[in-house]
Amino acid sequence: MEIVAAVVREDGGTPSIETLDLAEPRESEILVRLVATGVCHTDLKARALSQYAPKPVVLGHEGAGIIERVGSAVRAVAPGDHVVMTYDSCAICPSCVENEPAYCYQSRARNFGCTRPDGSTTLSANGVPVHGSFFGQSSFATFALGTERNVVKVRKDAPLELLGPLGCGIQTGAGAIINTLSVSSGRSVAIFGVGSVGLSAVIAARLVNASRIIALDVLDHRLDRALELGATNTVNTQSEPADEAIERIAPHGVDVALDTTAVAPLMRQAIQSLAPRGIFGFVAVPPEGEFPVDLSHLLRGGRRVRGVIQGDSKPHVFIPALVDFYMQGRLPIDKIVTYYPFDRIDDAFGDSRAGTAVKPVLRF
Repeated sequence: MEIVAAVVREDGGTPSIETLDLAEPRESEILVRLVATGVCHTDLKARALSQYAPKPVVLGHEGAGIIERVGSAVRAVAPGDHVVMTYDSCAICPSCVENEPAYCYQSRARNFGCTRPDGSTTLSANGVPVHGSFFGQSSFATFALGTERNVVKVRKDAPLELLGPLGCGIQTGAGAIINTLSVSSGRSVAIFGVGSVGLSAVIAARLVNASRIIALDVLDHRLDRALELGATNTVNTQSEPADEAIERIAPHGVDVALDTTAVAPLMRQAIQSLAPRGIFGFVAVPPEGEFPVDLSHLLRGGRRVRGVIQGDSKPHVFIPALVDFYMQGRLPIDKIVTYYPFDRIDDAFGDSRAGTAVKPVLRF
């Protein structure tokens, strides 16, 4: 079938709105008509660098829409269901078998390979293949193919156009707090970087009644938004070193520090800010891929370091739970979303990079 999609044809290229052919769904595949899709910093990285996505490619991995058709082997969803599309996983590796799909052994290939598992492509332009299946979906398009592994049914009374970011950015931030770092009532949290992932973490920390929520960033308007969403303290790290500010606010350190910045000096300060037995979580790595850690600081206090992928989310459980929290008024994700028409995708990319939009969402 013919679809309209945003195609990036070279590293760093401007997405062009084109008509493509989408393959028919196979027996295990699900055809989704997209209503809206979030823009994530991973899309920006994949646009810029072939190591994240080969070109030409259709990106997008926070899709939300309505099922049009399903293959003969699909049982979990049906045409007409409202769904959120999320990351892909294989179902058969040790991580997937133990219900930890975020750490699927095939995660790299299935989410960044931009083909089906058998190497075939789902998209083409005048018979010439175009890479798709980014995160098992490629949702910068009017229609996308997914599978039961990465298509999650959600309640129909929720605003579908708002829900796409639950598939990656929001579930990463909220899941880091709730699932990975096990923040609970009375605990103290420092969140480094309050973009979409960091603000989702702030919202989640408030949801679980953390006693102190310290938001750190370089943009005052984001810090103001963090206060609106539940932060108890804010620190502009251009004005004061993060570890000194946290020591002033919490003299014994914080129970949990979460980094969303991938800025090595800040990550080191986050670890230094931990109280004894504290845990540091991070969702991305610095460009150099490594940074020195004071091992004696970790050892003396029994402190821990933990990488976080997709907030350790079991999507078919966690995403519907997040939708319920939103409908109850406890997860105000609408406060971090800015909508754009699909043909303004390049503006959405630019505003995301500049920090003027926290979570851009494209509407079809």
